[in-house]
Amino acid sequence: MLEWWNSLGTAAQIFYCVAIPSTLVLFIQTVMMFLGFGEDGAGDDIPDAIPDDISDTDIGDGVFGEDMVTEVHDLSGFEGLRIFTVRGFVAFFVVFGWVGVVMQDAGAKLWLTLLVATLCGFAMMVVLALLLRAVMRLRNDGNTDNRNAIGTSGKVYLTIPPSRTGEGKVQVMLQGSYVERGAVTDETEAIPTGSEIVVVGVSGQTDLVVRRK
Repeated sequence: MLEWWNSLGTAAQIFYCVAIPSTLVLFIQTVMMFLGFGEDGAGDDIPDAIPDDISDTDIGDGVFGEDMVTEVHDLSGFEGLRIFTVRGFVAFFVVFGWVGVVMQDAGAKLWLTLLVATLCGFAMMVVLALLLRAVMRLRNDGNTDNRNAIGTSGKVYLTIPPSRTGEGKVQVMLQGSYVERGAVTDETEAIPTGSEIVVVGVSGQTDLVVRRK
């Protein structure tokens, strides 16, 4: 074992020193996740349903006229991701270390090894952030009850046809999360995109019944 270690170059030894401990930490994190330690095993890595950068100017009407987020933040892009977390850095060092080991064993130049290992490590951080956000969305979707949106104000995202002749989309605050839901209305005129609405009931399992505010 010692002879094998001494036969490695200095760069390869450094990559091993990064890869092995970080892999051990990742293994411990994974075990703790399955044992249920922390919030869903992820601690603070699970992003909030509403980003931290929502300011007071983003708050408008909500339940019976209070605490409603009126600006939509695009959580499909990088704004909604938490890339630089403890779990993210551990994943970075795992990939960085092992990619470095493989490339050094293959005889790649050090500068190229560092570049590729860094890019791969950062890519892993992004992938992990996307996975964590997907888990958060599944958790919220599974726990929400549309009846809790009754009395909440929101905005129309897609025009709602009149007299329940079709379904539109609205964005409302539901159990602390800003969500998009299907919506119908009993009004005789369509409610266009951008109109303010109030949820007055629930139709079926997924649709909200709304009226103009």
